[in-house]
Amino acid sequence: MIAAAQAAWHGQTAMTRGIAMIIISTFAFAIMHTAIRYLSDEMHPFQIAFFRNVFGLVFLIPLLSQGGFAQMKTNRFGLHAVRGVVNIGAMLLFFYALTITPLATVTALGFLGPIFAAALSVLFLGERFRARRWAAIGVGFLGMLIILRPGVIALDIGAVMVIASAVLWGMAMTIIKVLGRTESSVAITAWMGIMLGLLSLGPAIWVWRDPSMWGWAGLVFIGFWGSVAQVSLAQALKEADPTAIMPFDFLRLIWATLLAAWLFAEAPDLFTWIGAAVIFGAGLYIANRERQAKKHLTTDG
Repeated sequence: MIAAAQAAWHGQTAMTRGIAMIIISTFAFAIMHTAIRYLSDEMHPFQIAFFRNVFGLVFLIPLLSQGGFAQMKTNRFGLHAVRGVVNIGAMLLFFYALTITPLATVTALGFLGPIFAAALSVLFLGERFRARRWAAIGVGFLGMLIILRPGVIALDIGAVMVIASAVLWGMAMTIIKVLGRTESSVAITAWMGIMLGLLSLGPAIWVWRDPSMWGWAGLVFIGFWGSVAQVSLAQALKEADPTAIMPFDFLRLIWATLLAAWLFAEAPDLFTWIGAAVIFGAGLYIANRERQAKKHLTTDG
């Protein structure tokens, strides 16, 4: 039966496999974020983040052992460390925001990450953007204002945390671009796991509570779905062109909304939907323009 399933899977087109994996990834991320919110009644989100990183490291061990730990060799340890500091800041802010702000709002504002990454790549990597991509970045920020409506409704501290998290995640993506020039994807992933595990230990100890039996089960649950989300996303990007499958990433908002309505009686307002669509559309446009620019460079070269 397993062999038949594998044959059927490989019999599909790469695009179909990529779409299937990105859909699985969106669902897994939504489940993980919902579980973090649910478990926050028992323990602090910083402690949850630590165990999420620990289980992520455990999941990486079989991957590293298959190819050998020599894959982790690096001459850019300092840059890996900087990426880890930036990444843990983004993670802790995002996890905390999940516990105090509606899931749909957190998910919608989370789409700002690629927008900030695009702007930061111009400032720090010297990439050149033309007017249309700058306009798309501006439109993305307009989507943020649609969700926040400053001056109309009270500013949500959790929403501010998500935006700060998106800025830091944009910085992390910029660093990943630099590391990708000389480091393997396995090395980048492995060092990230190690750095996040170490850096999240201190905040976790500061707010530590001994988990109950159900608390441990919840942490394992979060670790499992977090790993499914990351692996599925990586496989999706490997199977198909990112700009072809990323429209399906908007499903994260759909799943988060359904789960939040079921478990927490939360329902996003119309402005959250509109703002999320604006941000997501802007990010998708920027990604597509970057792909076309790379294609032209390859052709010209």
